[in-house]
Amino acid sequence: MKERIVVGMSGGVDSSVAAALLVEDGYEVVGVTLRVWPWPAETEPTRRFGSCCSPETVADARQVARALGIPYYLLNTEREFDQAVIERFVDEYRAGRTPIPCVACNRDLKFGSLLKRAHAWEARAVATGHYARITRDDAEGRWLLWKGADVRKDQSYFLWPLTQTQLAAARFPVGHLEKDEVRAHARRLGLVTANKPESQEICFIPDDDYRGFLRRRDAAMFRPGPIVDDQGRVLGTHGGLANFTIGQKRGLGLATGRALYVVDLDAAANTVTVGEARALEQQGLVATGANFIACAPPAEPLRVEAKIRHNHAPAAATVRVVGSGRVEVTFDEPQRAVTPGQSVVWYRGDLVVGGAIIERAA
Repeated sequence: MKERIVVGMSGGVDSSVAAALLVEDGYEVVGVTLRVWPWPAETEPTRRFGSCCSPETVADARQVARALGIPYYLLNTEREFDQAVIERFVDEYRAGRTPIPCVACNRDLKFGSLLKRAHAWEARAVATGHYARITRDDAEGRWLLWKGADVRKDQSYFLWPLTQTQLAAARFPVGHLEKDEVRAHARRLGLVTANKPESQEICFIPDDDYRGFLRRRDAAMFRPGPIVDDQGRVLGTHGGLANFTIGQKRGLGLATGRALYVVDLDAAANTVTVGEARALEQQGLVATGANFIACAPPAEPLRVEAKIRHNHAPAAATVRVVGSGRVEVTFDEPQRAVTPGQSVVWYRGDLVVGGAIIERAA
């Protein structure tokens, strides 16, 4: 029997097959689901909470664990998830930014608190169903993060904050597979999750209604304010900054006779600035909380391909370190809708060089 590995099981096919592959490879596998939100009361309509924290998904994960012959545990992590993920999510919208909660969840829970628990259980690593790959560069003494083999499902964009210590103890068993191969493997084993559809919503947002969620957490962030153009002329009134993100065209409620887009959100002034499409084109950005994976923070400008959204095509750029954890990214060609709160992740081919949180366009 090889070393013990804890597998984060969401009740989906990817994490189910991740566990199965490790069992087939002879590891001692322990299945764990993180309960990050209270289950709905029985009197509530059948509307489920998200995709990874309902009784149904827990039942699926438990059934998979039983089929694989591995122990399974449900951990209550509601409090730490609220502090590490949800409060930050709300704070970012309150500040006029558009966050990615999965980034904080991966860093602070899955490969943070869960990894600490795994070590306490004498487990060597934590495995998930992420489509990404990890290798070891022995010559440089670094762990490297790579895109998943299935370019359609690659999730490396959400994993850039992982430290060398976290990467050393992370396992992505399905990262080398195509999604169709993962489903085929699950069908071969007769797993209940084999044909389960994928969820696209944020896991803690019921019905994908993030505005309703934010309103329940802090109605004050929906305070009305002015919509202005780049000259400061008032064009209308908005119903709260949390209703908007950079690049948004619909829902502005303006009758100007021309296409306008959100180009800036000023939380201090509670102002939405709009402009024409060309105003969205930005030559660069400033980002904070930078984490370099493939190398130490470089003393000289570094050539990369940078992504400013998960589905953004990597764009040729130069990264410059300008302070502790602070970088400037300059694109060869202007990029559309640089959005504060999103991640900028830089690559060289399939290799993840590093990433940071976008602070502002520059």
